Amino acid sequence: MTEKLLPEPFITDDTVVFGLLALSLGFVFYTSSIKTGFFKKFYSIIPAVLMCYLVPSLLASFGIIAEEWHTVDAAGNITAHSSRLYYMASRYLLPAALVLMTLSIDLKAIANLGSKALIMFFTGTVGIIIGGPIAILIVAIFSPETVGGNDFDAIWRGLSTIAGSWIGGSANQAAMLEIFNYNGDEYGKMVLVDIVVANVWMAIILFGAGKTKRIDSWLKADTSAIEKLKIKVTEFTERITRVPTVKDYMIMLGLAFTTVGIAHFFGGKISTLLKENVAAVADKTNFLSFLGSGFFWMVVLATIVGVALSFTKAKNYEGAGASKIGGMFIYILVATIGIKMDLTRAFETPGLIVLGFIWIAIHAGLLILVAKIIRAPFFFLAVGSQANVGGAASAPVVAAEFHPSLTSVGVLLAVFGYVVGTGGALFCAYLMEIASKV
Repeated sequence: MTEKLLPEPFITDDTVVFGLLALSLGFVFYTSSIKTGFFKKFYSIIPAVLMCYLVPSLLASFGIIAEEWHTVDAAGNITAHSSRLYYMASRYLLPAALVLMTLSIDLKAIANLGSKALIMFFTGTVGIIIGGPIAILIVAIFSPETVGGNDFDAIWRGLSTIAGSWIGGSANQAAMLEIFNYNGDEYGKMVLVDIVVANVWMAIILFGAGKTKRIDSWLKADTSAIEKLKIKVTEFTERITRVPTVKDYMIMLGLAFTTVGIAHFFGGKISTLLKENVAAVADKTNFLSFLGSGFFWMVVLATIVGVALSFTKAKNYEGAGASKIGGMFIYILVATIGIKMDLTRAFETPGLIVLGFIWIAIHAGLLILVAKIIRAPFFFLAVGSQANVGGAASAPVVAAEFHPSLTSVGVLLAVFGYVVGTGGALFCAYLMEIASKV
């Protein structure tokens, strides 16, 4: 089967695209600071962080920018191209942000948040596991061909890769592709469903983040532990706040990007060492294969360094704006994630997209039900979901939107996602196989 050609966008130079993203972010933050007229009303409905995400996605949807595209030369040769901006933001800026935003971490206060964060995370995992087979059963009622296929073309095999991505991440997704040998020519459709549905869901989560108080009130949530942590961090920040100097900025730059270098260097070494010496890690079908992911170790090491620095005088750089710089990096990451959401591509595989939305709706519904029962704050629902569906790249983004001090909660839960990803996806895949034969 011939791969579908993706159209070339109007702007292909990453330097120009980055300038356009910076302009978009600057426009959003400037207009959101206007306290009168149209923009005041607009941002009372649409949170600024959601616009940081939606503006790039609209640019992608209108063909101005793109994450991936193809060109065809005079001889008919097809060349695939891709933007490197998301790679730059997720590999350079994300670990730097993790360091800067965990400098002032209070581990004891985070521990006092209790068990609800873990309960909501595992609820999200269960939602993905049962959501897949239920979605297949529902779609089979009105479109049986969408969930059909035989042997290596069986749709449930392809959907297993989405389960791996939504419970763990790309390493778990690759493991599912290896285990179930889904037709490689059809795999692109599953990647498309993954990207479209997961990014629309993230947009909904970010929208909800702007309505947290209203949602928490409806959930009758006990937010006291979260508020205590916010107050404690805020009081500490106010106590040490000073006018930052160039020296402060350069030292923070040094701490952040030296850690990025360390995280990449040792992350690569550790992942390579484990793959070469531990058979279970080298085997892509094994649930421990995520330990061979350099990205996983990069996130873990950057977080460990940030936490370690919180026990030193480096903690005081929070007073010079460490978390604010980290937050700026996070918003750039949000903008690059937005490029992935080309909404026009949702019409390429409408049946599978509908299945994906039913699947994520079951995940969301279960989270809401459990949150209502245990009175969990919306923060735990949002981060528990993103730690599953979005992984280490987006869980910290969502957590930071609630408060910079909560970033590490998103990272820690995302690590759990890597751990349970392959096992959970395998169980989900077997349930989907049964559902597809009913």
